[in-house]
Amino acid sequence: MKLAPKIAAPVLLATLCAGVLMVFLWWQLTESTRLLQGQRFDESKLLGIPVEAMPSELMNTDDISLMHLRQGDILALRGEWAEAQNEYELSVKNDGGLPALRKLALAQMQRRDTKGVRSTLKKMKNAGAREEDVLLLETIILLRSGELIDAQKTLEGAEDSPQQHYGLALLSIVQGSHQRAVKELGLTAEGWDPILRSYARTLQSAYDEFMLFPEGSDMHLITLLSRALAQVQECELALPLLIQVTSVKDDYRDAWIVQGYCELVTERAEQSLASLEHAYSLDPQKPEVQYFLARAYAALHEYQNAITFFEYSLSNGFQPQAEIRRLIAKNALEIGNAGLALDQYDALTLESTATLEVFEGYISAAAALGRTEEAYTKAILATKRWPNDANAYDLLAGIALQIDKKDDARKAIQKALDLNPNLESAKQKMELL
Repeated sequence: MKLAPKIAAPVLLATLCAGVLMVFLWWQLTESTRLLQGQRFDESKLLGIPVEAMPSELMNTDDISLMHLRQGDILALRGEWAEAQNEYELSVKNDGGLPALRKLALAQMQRRDTKGVRSTLKKMKNAGAREEDVLLLETIILLRSGELIDAQKTLEGAEDSPQQHYGLALLSIVQGSHQRAVKELGLTAEGWDPILRSYARTLQSAYDEFMLFPEGSDMHLITLLSRALAQVQECELALPLLIQVTSVKDDYRDAWIVQGYCELVTERAEQSLASLEHAYSLDPQKPEVQYFLARAYAALHEYQNAITFFEYSLSNGFQPQAEIRRLIAKNALEIGNAGLALDQYDALTLESTATLEVFEGYISAAAALGRTEEAYTKAILATKRWPNDANAYDLLAGIALQIDKKDDARKAIQKALDLNPNLESAKQKMELL
């Protein structure tokens, strides 16, 4: 069943936020987890995503720039950098200031948009960015461009700061100067910048883990460091290191997984698929491999293959299940399978961590299938679950209008406007009435 654009558009928008797994901003990453030795490899651990839902009320704000920042942070943590960049650009346009510019620069770097990040860097300087922050961004640009000598000169000529020490640590890792890297990470961890302290601990944990294995090889250390670099959003630095491993050790499954992941989030979809297919050939039952392989297929618009492998990972116990169901629903809508999407949304609404966006996805899919009464019932449930959320009443008003319950729609719109007089969608519905 192919969905009409007027139905598909809001459904696809709903899927973007459904099943949100993050609570705070993107930089609040947890410490490194044991990926390669004895513990599960999953995306939440790779990215440091707290396995919790963002409360709906945290997404409600009259500050448009902050709303776009939050949406961008969610997308960035999922590795959906193109969409995250778009949200950060909207935040900048709505006077988001330096916080929005910093996030935009990071998204552009992740997407290898050197021209864009240089332009954003100029705007940051004009907006009064700290010299240390500018230093670090300039250094990372040089490192990613392979200009190591220039990066070293820039860092060694800079004043002492956590940013300088962190940049030197990254440079040392790339150069294979591990003693220097450990020293610089220690200085970063003692510094005043909380974000860089977290990053330094993540990278240091790779060295700590390697020390647990006296007979560990250089390839083991490189893979651990690559995993840690991926966790701190430095996949572009991790990939050359990983290629050193996979080109020599063809059966190193976890190296192939990290390589495939890094290729995926840096928008190298075809290379990612090849790497993850190789990992799958080494271990076809591992749900984490199935999950990342599904994402690679989705990036290449092979939606049915993506659904198949998402379902494999779900049946094999991949966690968190809510993220898998969200992605199954998203890909199902791409091929017009509203029934499958509805089943996933229905399961998501039963979760204690369900968000209002999940209910919006269910209601849109149900309406697309003509199951409007079920959609209306679910919308009422949403208002009971979030009685102080204007968007819940706006959602109820929308489906009430579809089934010609005008009195109920009017009451819901009025409640939405009482809670948020600036809610444009509610104002538009009131005009229709």
